[in-house]
Amino acid sequence: MTSPSSVTLQMAEWNAYYQNEDEEEEQEEGEQSGGDYKITGRDSLVFLVDASKEMFIKGEDGEPSNFDMTMQVVRSVYTSKIISSDRDLVALVFYGTEQSKNPRNSFKHVYVYHDLDEPGAKRVQEVDALRGEKGARLAAETMGSGETSLGDALWCCANLYSDIKLRLSHKRLMIFTCRDEPHGGDSAKDRQARTKAGDLKETGVIIDLMHLMKPGGFDVALFFRDIVSQPEDESELGLQLEPCDKLEDLQKRVRAKEQKKRAMARLNLCLGEGINVAVGIYATAVTSRKPAPVRLYRETNEPVRSKTRTFHTQTGSLLLPSEIKKAQTYGKKQIVMERDEVDAIKKFQDPGLYLIGFKPMERLKTHHHIRPAVFLYPEEGEVKGSACLFSALLTKCSERNVFALCRCVSRRNYPPRFAALVPQREEVDEGKVQITPPGFNVIYLPYADDLRTLDPPQCPSASQIQVDKMKEIVSKLRFKYRSEAFENPVIQQHYRNLEALALDMMAPEDTEDLIMPKVDQINHRLGPLAEEFKDLVYPAGYNPENKPVAKRKTADVGGGAEKKPKAEVTEDELRAHVQNGTLGKLTVPVLKEACKQFGVRTTGTKKQELIDALTAQLAP
Repeated sequence: MTSPSSVTLQMAEWNAYYQNEDEEEEQEEGEQSGGDYKITGRDSLVFLVDASKEMFIKGEDGEPSNFDMTMQVVRSVYTSKIISSDRDLVALVFYGTEQSKNPRNSFKHVYVYHDLDEPGAKRVQEVDALRGEKGARLAAETMGSGETSLGDALWCCANLYSDIKLRLSHKRLMIFTCRDEPHGGDSAKDRQARTKAGDLKETGVIIDLMHLMKPGGFDVALFFRDIVSQPEDESELGLQLEPCDKLEDLQKRVRAKEQKKRAMARLNLCLGEGINVAVGIYATAVTSRKPAPVRLYRETNEPVRSKTRTFHTQTGSLLLPSEIKKAQTYGKKQIVMERDEVDAIKKFQDPGLYLIGFKPMERLKTHHHIRPAVFLYPEEGEVKGSACLFSALLTKCSERNVFALCRCVSRRNYPPRFAALVPQREEVDEGKVQITPPGFNVIYLPYADDLRTLDPPQCPSASQIQVDKMKEIVSKLRFKYRSEAFENPVIQQHYRNLEALALDMMAPEDTEDLIMPKVDQINHRLGPLAEEFKDLVYPAGYNPENKPVAKRKTADVGGGAEKKPKAEVTEDELRAHVQNGTLGKLTVPVLKEACKQFGVRTTGTKKQELIDALTAQLAP
């Protein structure tokens, strides 16, 4: 009997062979998801939290303490990691405690609450236990508050990183505190902390400060300016000078730091012969989906893996990749090609962005949007000077209100696309947190083959009174739309159910369907406008909810359907349509009748063919 593990592993050589067999649409979807980059290791994050007495002081008007806000943020990061990247490593360390708990208890007043490990349900429950008044009492009983040595805490965090045998691609340490002088002016401890921070930064650890509000304000320049890491590039959110006094602000800053930005592709933007700017393509919005189910062997609940093999249909022998060719039927003849030939056919140009020219922004239309846009940002590490040249191009395009037209080949063997680079200036909120990064939005443009000639139905035009009444309705129902304010109710409910099962909750938390129309609020805003509009548009006594089905009329003689009289167009009207280029407004039956009336020969019966024939015959 075949074991479940052998029934179900996709071999690397077969993956490499079949990776280019997807259709173009699937390639674009994969490109949009950013899943093609190579992951060289796991991300890691250490929360280093101040446990001094000042952290437990409640705010005014019943506001939560700084310690409580920090625990809520830690819990939020834990749950988001479980959902989005459960293989990342997270740790929680307290410093300034009375009790000590760390490997070999080498450091006093440092309490390692969680080692660097993958987040799980038990850890979320343990962080929940530290929230609120009960959590403050538990923290006082378990850890207490004592002397502070940030140098020892940083040294302990360095040991946590060194004990990990896995390859780490991204290492970050976040310090949460409301004390701008943690050592009270002790120069020896300050010097030790600066030394250990430098050692951590030399090993690739990025140190961030999440400073919290305290009476008298928080002066970063006193001590922490020398502790934190400098931004990796201009896209990184730098040191915030204003302390956080609200949970939302703290969550926003942690989220901006914690999320590692990965490029979908890194290309050269060619501005001319010998002038290349290194840029990265980033996906700013990706469709969120529920995770795929994991297949388990029902006897042991162990995960099973799939294995794909190809066999000859006649002999039943196993076929290797080198024995398989590809074919396409053309003109009732089968064209057989080798894989190298297929790759050569697919290749148009090396990956890159090639500047064609510039166009004013008003030339870019809404209907040109055919797929989600991506974001373009310079990669200074690839080509020196890219950030400077990119910034100059962005500034000039923004000042002159133009977009750059480019030929885009995002990856090897990908089809070329026309793309518009639309400039976007940087925006920050009141807390100096970046809400809109500077760069170019890459809008993919349609080809001529993608555009369709539509034949819209002929409908009666609305009167000016009806239009004015609808304008009133639209003005009453306007609201400020922000896409980040609406969550997918299906996905939210899915994860609420999983969370309830994992944390042994009695019932999942309620999820609000934010895209459900608020009927009562809409009716309150509209008042009598809806009824007034209905009276203007519909006949008396008409009920849109109970619309009767119109019966088909039959002719008096023969029982056949009554035929509509053929619409005729005079020669003058037809010539006017040709001159104005509005033949497309006429229906296909009218165009056919016009061709018969004026003796115009056509090569087909499609609308565009009829229009071309009439235009060639009647054009002045």
